[in-house]
Amino acid sequence: MIRSQPESESTSFTPDLTPLLDIIFIVMVFLLLTANIQIKTMDIAIPQTNDSEVLESPNREVIAINVLRGSPSWALQGEPLHDWETFTTQLLEAIQQAPDKPVVIAADKQANVESMLKVLAFMQNNNINATNIVMEEQ
Repeated sequence: MIRSQPESESTSFTPDLTPLLDIIFIVMVFLLLTANIQIKTMDIAIPQTNDSEVLESPNREVIAINVLRGSPSWALQGEPLHDWETFTTQLLEAIQQAPDKPVVIAADKQANVESMLKVLAFMQNNNINATNIVMEEQ
């Protein structure tokens, strides 16, 4: 007759911890997924004006820069330009031909912000001052 060895008494009374660990893990995942996560935001105050003089268009000829939605991204004097190099050379030529003309920037609401920032960085690097950024009255 084959007899199995009797289990020692110390191991026979220890509970199996695997189901307990599974339950603890599931509860921990549930609590992590349902916890309220505080989203950190920064309040930005955008300047607004009701001053009609600021919102008026200049009474003389201007050099108009347009930041467009999609491709092409830029236009000068209403003429779309397909690449950045052409846009920058024509802008510098226009400013050299008429340095007394004010520069006005008009951007589409849905234009790429990167395109607008690229224009502003170029103007800052070349010491070009924009006298007006076109806005709508709220």
